[in-house]
Amino acid sequence: MNRVNPLNKRKKISREKLTDRILTACKLLENDEEIINFKELAQAVGVSPYHFHRLFKEATGLTPKSYAKAHQASRVRKELISAETVTHAIYNAGYSSSSRFYETAEQFLGMNPKAYRAGGLNVTIHFAIGQCSLGAILVAMSQKGICAISLGDDAQQLICELQDQFPNANLVGDDKQFAQLIAQVVGFIESPHQPLDLPLDIQGTLFQQRVWQALRAIPLGSTLSYTELAKQIGCPSATRAAASACAANKLAIAIPCHRVIRQDGSLSGYRWGVERKQELLRRERKNSDKNE
Repeated sequence: MNRVNPLNKRKKISREKLTDRILTACKLLENDEEIINFKELAQAVGVSPYHFHRLFKEATGLTPKSYAKAHQASRVRKELISAETVTHAIYNAGYSSSSRFYETAEQFLGMNPKAYRAGGLNVTIHFAIGQCSLGAILVAMSQKGICAISLGDDAQQLICELQDQFPNANLVGDDKQFAQLIAQVVGFIESPHQPLDLPLDIQGTLFQQRVWQALRAIPLGSTLSYTELAKQIGCPSATRAAASACAANKLAIAIPCHRVIRQDGSLSGYRWGVERKQELLRRERKNSDKNE
C-alpha cells in the first residue's frame, strides 16, 4: 500500500488566514505610492495570483488595481491641499504621469484640480435651506447636479458644514429658481409615492458608486440588510465595506441609504439620525401599502 508523504500534501489555508492575507495586501496597496503589480502583490502575501484576484475582489468588491486607484485618489485629495503645486500633488500621490491623473480628476474631485486645491475657488454652488417635518434641510447643487442633501436640527449648522466642505467656493443661497428643487425634495419626504428623480453630482470611489447605485435600485417601501446589499453588488464578503459606503453618502433621500438595515431587522446608525431613518421608512411603507 502506497502512503502519501504528509509533507507533500498542500496545506489548506483557513478562511481567517486568507482574510488576514487580503488585509495585509490592502495595507500594502494603501501605503505604497506606486500601484503594485498584482502578481507581485499575491506573491508577497503568499497566495497564487489566480486565487488572490478572486479572493481580493470577493473581500473588497474591487480588483486590486481598482482598489489601489481608489486609495491613490484619496492620497491626491490630501496632497492637493498640502503640496506646493498641483504637479507636486500629482506625483506625490504616485501618479506616473499628469495626463493619467487629468483623465479622471474631475470625476472623483467634482471640479478641476486647481479649484479643489483652493477649496472650491471660482466654483459656484447654489444652495437652499428649508424646513420639513424632519427638521431643517439643505440642498446644494454644483454645475453637474445636486452635490449635497443634508438633514438636521439647526439650519445654520448645515450651512457651516457646506462651507467647511468648500471653504472658498462661491455659495449662492436664496435662489428662487433653485428653491423649486428643495420643494421637490421636501415634497418627497412628506409624501414619498415615487422615486426622487434629480440630476446628481455623485463623487466617490468606484466601490462607493457601485453601492450607491444599488441603493437607488431598492424599491420604495423596501429594505435590504447590509449582507444582502453586499451580495447585490456581487461582493458577499464586503459587508463592512458596503456599510462604510452607506455612511459616506452625502445625498440623503436621493441615495436612500436609510433603506439598509441590520440582518435582524433592527436599525443601525444613520448620518442624519436613527429617528429620521425610522420615520422615513415608516412613511415609505405606508405609501407603498396604499398603492398596492
